[in-house]
Amino acid sequence: MGRAKSVAVVGVTGAVGIEMLETLEKRNFPVSSIKLLASSRSAGKKLKFKGEEITVEELTENSFKGIDYALFSAGGSTSEAFAKACVDAGCVMIDNSSAFRMVDTVPLVIPEINPEDAFKHQGIIANPNCTTAIMAVAVYPLHKAKKVRRLIASTYQAASGGGAPAMQELIDQSRAVLEGRPVEVKVMAQRIAFNLFPHIDAFKENGYTKEELKMVNETRKIMHAPEMLISCTSVRVPVLRAHSESLNLEFEEEITPEEARAIIAKAPGVQLCDNPAEKVYPMPVDATGKYDVLVGRIRQDISRNDKKGLEMFVSGDQLLKGAALNAVQIAEVLNSK
Repeated sequence: MGRAKSVAVVGVTGAVGIEMLETLEKRNFPVSSIKLLASSRSAGKKLKFKGEEITVEELTENSFKGIDYALFSAGGSTSEAFAKACVDAGCVMIDNSSAFRMVDTVPLVIPEINPEDAFKHQGIIANPNCTTAIMAVAVYPLHKAKKVRRLIASTYQAASGGGAPAMQELIDQSRAVLEGRPVEVKVMAQRIAFNLFPHIDAFKENGYTKEELKMVNETRKIMHAPEMLISCTSVRVPVLRAHSESLNLEFEEEITPEEARAIIAKAPGVQLCDNPAEKVYPMPVDATGKYDVLVGRIRQDISRNDKKGLEMFVSGDQLLKGAALNAVQIAEVLNSK
């Protein structure tokens, strides 16, 4: 694992920040010292790490002195504002926001796919978007074997993608509906209780949202596959935690569901969950709290007259593989040499 490192978690009181802290502990990452950082309104709070109570400090430009790795989960504007101070202090920034993902000099890393890219960093490594990470760990083993030519994704994204306030809004709205009270929409774009809506992030001129385009652009960068044809529709669904995705894949070569299952069964970061006759298939309730992405409903695409198409369904914990776990895994990769 490498020698012990000094680690900072930025945005530690948010949903992902808390998971980062817990993941560092659960995976026994070698921490020599840890610094918990957040905005001034969260400073002074106490959080536990390995049985010890640690006080959250206010994030400032001087926070990174003596820190080896800083795991950021505080939003793009914060990442941009503190990136220079972090890098100038000799600290590697592992950033969960979208701020640097598509910057040419910043590696965008999923350790099961492109760990070697992490070592090309110039002080900043980007964590992919949650839906990209969940999809990519499932698809990449198949892409490596038979090469994916085209990918069509429909995502079913939990409230956790909007952070702790969005999760609370789902709870509050559901309670209001069940009790016959008016529903208040404060955090998400629309009412989410007993509803779903195809609107995550801002719409662009081409009719796609920024969320949908993240999957297109990030996947190509991570897999080093600029020619891959990708389209996505992102939907917010009334699930508290863990995202699901329906994937249609077109390959360069023929591939059968049996071949795909055999490949997935041996691949890292995924768990084959595919026995519909016994009601076994990926569901967010089962993916919640799991490191692995669940993969199932693998079947031949019957809209084609060849065997170059597959359909599959995946579920993964947005706060873990979609965010905190992937960031900690990047730190593990860096610390392995």
